[in-house]
Amino acid sequence: MARLKDLMDIFLQPGELFVADAGFQIRTILGSCVSITLWHPVSRIGGMSHFLLPTRGNQVLEHELDGRYGDEALLLMFKDLKAAGINHKHCLAKVFGGGNMFPGHTHASKITVGQRNGEAARALLQRHGIEVVTESLYGEGHRQIIFNVSNGDVWSRQVKPSRLESFADHYAVKGIQR
Repeated sequence: MARLKDLMDIFLQPGELFVADAGFQIRTILGSCVSITLWHPVSRIGGMSHFLLPTRGNQVLEHELDGRYGDEALLLMFKDLKAAGINHKHCLAKVFGGGNMFPGHTHASKITVGQRNGEAARALLQRHGIEVVTESLYGEGHRQIIFNVSNGDVWSRQVKPSRLESFADHYAVKGIQR
């Protein structure tokens, strides 16, 4: 997925978020992490987060908010959108990620980190009254994401683990269990 001509390119690392106008595209790579995009179609302003976990589990002060946690990343995006003159309730949301990076390895709870992240994103957006217009969640492997803020389009490409990665991962875990 190439850089779009005439758009400033921003790449998000885990725990980062970015709100921008139509002159930007925002990219990231997601494994079990989740990205939420919020886009205001009239103003053509939007943002994207890249969070690692749904929540840290305790309340924090506003100046302590951390983009690594889904609930806090969303509040930080709301703050940045408000600073740009956008009411987040008028935005459209898209949700991506939550992939299973270790297929074949089950936990007692049978729910993966990615599934918890995806479910949290849906619940957070619903709680704040924001419509989710599309999503690409779960499955195996990672996703490459590009958000074109000028028109709200998001490209998502899911890449499944190769046979070699799955094979090596399987034997690495078997060796640990011995």
